[in-house]
Amino acid sequence: MKQDTLEGKAKTKNGIKRLCFSIICIFLEVIFIITIVTRLNEYAEIINLFTRILSGILVLRLYASDKTSSMKMPWVILILIFPIMGVGLYLLIGLNGGTHKMRERYAEIDSKLLPMLPDNQECLSRIKEKIPKAGNIASYIQRNSWYPIYQNTDIKYFDEAVKGLEAQLEELAKAQKFIFMEYHAIEDAEAWHKIQDVLEERVKAGVEVRVFYDDMGSIGFINTDFVKKMESIGIHCRVFNPFVPGLNLFLNNRDHRKITVIDGKVGFTGGYNLANEYFNYTHPYGQWKDTGIRLEGDAVQSLTVTFLEMWNAVSEKATNDTDFSKYIIHYDYKAQQTGFVQPYADSPMDNEQVGEEVYISMINKAENYCWFMTPYLIITDEMAHALCLAAKRGVDVRIITPGIPDKKFIYNITRSFYHGLVKHGVRVYEWTPGFCHAKMSIVDDCMATCGTINLDYRSLYHHFENGCFMADCQAVLEIKNDLIRTMGECRDVTDQYCTGRSAYLRLGQLFMRLFAGLL
Repeated sequence: MKQDTLEGKAKTKNGIKRLCFSIICIFLEVIFIITIVTRLNEYAEIINLFTRILSGILVLRLYASDKTSSMKMPWVILILIFPIMGVGLYLLIGLNGGTHKMRERYAEIDSKLLPMLPDNQECLSRIKEKIPKAGNIASYIQRNSWYPIYQNTDIKYFDEAVKGLEAQLEELAKAQKFIFMEYHAIEDAEAWHKIQDVLEERVKAGVEVRVFYDDMGSIGFINTDFVKKMESIGIHCRVFNPFVPGLNLFLNNRDHRKITVIDGKVGFTGGYNLANEYFNYTHPYGQWKDTGIRLEGDAVQSLTVTFLEMWNAVSEKATNDTDFSKYIIHYDYKAQQTGFVQPYADSPMDNEQVGEEVYISMINKAENYCWFMTPYLIITDEMAHALCLAAKRGVDVRIITPGIPDKKFIYNITRSFYHGLVKHGVRVYEWTPGFCHAKMSIVDDCMATCGTINLDYRSLYHHFENGCFMADCQAVLEIKNDLIRTMGECRDVTDQYCTGRSAYLRLGQLFMRLFAGLL
């Protein structure tokens, strides 16, 4: 162990203190802005008129935007009912003022990185011929996110996060050239210490090691000296969008990706972060259900590109890579499996919701069944319509959500969506042993996804995410079998939310539903 229990608790406590302090400061900022504008409105008619004009302009701007109605209507209502507070919050959070510079940086990096990926048109033609509905989705991903479809890649599915961790430790120890790790949350505790031991040994062997994490995601797990500690042992470390008090208008967008790449040959992704609870070392919410996949072969190139995008675009001050070719490696590998695999990334820096469109496309293509597992269910009208329409077509649509919540407020919003779905034939299951954090979907025994993308607004619209689309491979059936086993441990709440008291939304739930897109 790298530190004793008391030190570990102190670091976590300090991280929580920093989070609370930052939230209080931001809250005070909002109060200050609202108070100043309110006072000005009271004493200056011209200011009051300006506020109303600005409110009207913002409402018209929102109404004319190409955002989904579920995203823009809460802002419209908030600004119209509470003009001062609505305008203040929209300017602070809704506009994401830092986004313009970030868009430029991401566009610049992507223009260099994405063309380095193979076109793989022959592979795309093969999947279109063999499984047309999967081929159409693969074509969408390639056209709109630039990530190609691959074969010559072996996939191993992990039905428990701890199995993924054990496999990662084994592969990390074999690294010869470089290790890239990008995670939403890292906890400076037992699970991470196992990884750090291996990383330190590899650094001494001359391997380049990079670690990248989201500050907001890790704020309750590690202290601010984590980067210095990593750098002191030779591990290059960067933080996505440090969470600090002030007008940090990029606050709403976080890095939710989970990626490990080893020598450009082996890659890991899935739902789990590098914190103890994900591997059931601790049990804050009962048992923890999470999943992941291991890739070996050509498709690892896409995971490498996804990591390099974030590493190089995160800051305009940091020294970035000038030669990507030494990391995007094509090497001789003969896969035993013949299936199709397509790792892809989704970004709030463009106007394409790849994660949501892949899910909706899979729902629309389903003929027999379409199953999901998600920790949160806070969906747009478009996705709700797709799920209900599929059920009304006779497709077996099922959604697995947690039985024990990690955030009770969000859990209430999740449950508020049940009635609107089950009354049209969607079946909903809650996993009774605890919290299921896995993000998976499967359709008709032929295609599936596994990655970081929840069925909620944050994942679908605000966060940097990544997923993996798979077709015609053994991992698809393994995911199906895992979901069947998981449903055996669930309570079927479909009837409960179809009829009776639980079916009706209370006023509080209606209010929460209205502003779910802003959470």
